[in-house]
Amino acid sequence: MIAPRGRIVFYAPAQRCGTGPMQYLLLPLQPRFALLTISAVATVVLSIALLTNVGATGLIAGSLVVSAVLAVVGVHDILQTKHAILRNYPISAHLRFLLEDIRPELRQYFFEGDKDGAPFPRDKRAIVYQRAKRALDKRPFGTQYNVYESRYEWLAHSMAPEALAKEPFRISIGGPHCTQPYSASLFNISAMSYGSLSANAIRSLNKGAKLGGFAHDTGEGSVSPYHREFGGDLIWEIGSGYFGCRTRGGAFDPAAFAKVAADPQIKMIEIKLSQGAKPGHGGVLPGSKVTEEIAGIRGVEAGLDCISPARHSAFTTPLELLAFIAELRRLSNGKPIGFKFCPGHPWEFMAILKACLETGITPDFIVVDGSEGGTGAAPLEFMDHVGTPLRDGLTFVHSALVGAGLRDRIKIGASGKIVSAFDIARALALGADWCNAARGFMFAVGCIQAQQCQTDRCPTGVATQDLTRQRAIVVPAKAERVASFHKETLKALAELIAAAGLTQPSDLSGHHFVHRASPDRTSTFAEFYKVLEPGELLMGKRAGLLFEAWDVARADSFLPQEMKSPQFVTVAAE
Repeated sequence: MIAPRGRIVFYAPAQRCGTGPMQYLLLPLQPRFALLTISAVATVVLSIALLTNVGATGLIAGSLVVSAVLAVVGVHDILQTKHAILRNYPISAHLRFLLEDIRPELRQYFFEGDKDGAPFPRDKRAIVYQRAKRALDKRPFGTQYNVYESRYEWLAHSMAPEALAKEPFRISIGGPHCTQPYSASLFNISAMSYGSLSANAIRSLNKGAKLGGFAHDTGEGSVSPYHREFGGDLIWEIGSGYFGCRTRGGAFDPAAFAKVAADPQIKMIEIKLSQGAKPGHGGVLPGSKVTEEIAGIRGVEAGLDCISPARHSAFTTPLELLAFIAELRRLSNGKPIGFKFCPGHPWEFMAILKACLETGITPDFIVVDGSEGGTGAAPLEFMDHVGTPLRDGLTFVHSALVGAGLRDRIKIGASGKIVSAFDIARALALGADWCNAARGFMFAVGCIQAQQCQTDRCPTGVATQDLTRQRAIVVPAKAERVASFHKETLKALAELIAAAGLTQPSDLSGHHFVHRASPDRTSTFAEFYKVLEPGELLMGKRAGLLFEAWDVARADSFLPQEMKSPQFVTVAAE
């Protein structure tokens, strides 16, 4: 039945045949109401006992307070309208909420195996803790992996291993138009802003980077005093909010950018196009968290929502993006300029490559951020089902650059769930020149994967602005651990490279890694992740999705020309 417009109709619960008022009178005797009934009866009995001056007055009074509080809670549960389970199970249903709150801790400490924790299993977290503390990081008795299970992977070793490399692994980043190239470590701290992380966490990371000689990405929240305090090398990330280099209206401010970029501590500038954990999604820092300090750092007004739009306003086409890169390079006096993104529509990246060929302008580097990457907070749908995973995205970018004849001018960084030397080696084999890690270095500072980043109640003080919580981080000690984790991980990488019979990380290729596609079938990464030949995209038409992406891409727009294949939705190379 449809109610007439403008009228509100209330529906009473349907009554079963043979029930009536007696049903409600007997409710207090049902087991689900037992705690409320007992509390109410106890309150009455104890009140009478207290009024009649029966002995043990203190005990009676204490018991009366407890029973009265429980009775009040039970009555409130019945009358409240938010939680159906509390209306049907007064008092006792609160146990459900308690267990729900401590469920992650119960799972992590009592039921989680070494290999099945998420997003990082226990053994991956443990290896970070041990290397950060320079504790024994070896394992007994053999692997716990089922090596015949699909998707198992391994590094092929040599019968003639090489000696361990003695020189630190570094890569020079800077294309033909860069006048201040940067010699970067192969393993650096990925983008994490002050505001997402606490001041002491930022201090620890930057001092660790200084001690270990590697770079620290600022995240899009601009360069804070805590990034600068110890002088560690910085990669300044600029997002769509242009924090630290914006006008009052939120547009890019060239003068403000030039002033910050002149700092010699800033070695590279990274334009954030998208983030692996939530590509295509903007962000908002609630006004309640925008303190005077954060407002000053970001160049926004205190107390108002701090918004990062989903797209940039400084450019709208691939040609404009490259003009923006050239302008940042000029304003920074020739420092390396690049961008970070999570690959999505393949024709959009192809459009950037066509714009590079048309203008002669190229970024100095590109960081590929996989969809498995982390974030302080993101919608579940974006975190789980939007964006390309690192291996597929990295192979696509590397292959496209090779096919366009641009690979020798542009370095590639990789980020997304990288914590171990094997993770780094695998990414290098797929085309990366260096790797970044965020959560790995958070573990080194003390993160325990409590996954409370969005609540401001981080139990270890890493991801919170609560001063009483972040005081738990002792900066000198944690900085040493950050540096140790970096050093020991690269030492393990050197051991892997030597075991493969190689001398340098750049010698790694897809031929050195094997992937088990099924229990009885294996293939090397070179077979599994195909890479184009140098300049192949420029040699004329050929069948395949990468070639179709190239055909529909246009330098003057991120929108494609008419596509021929309705199944053109993947970025995997053929």
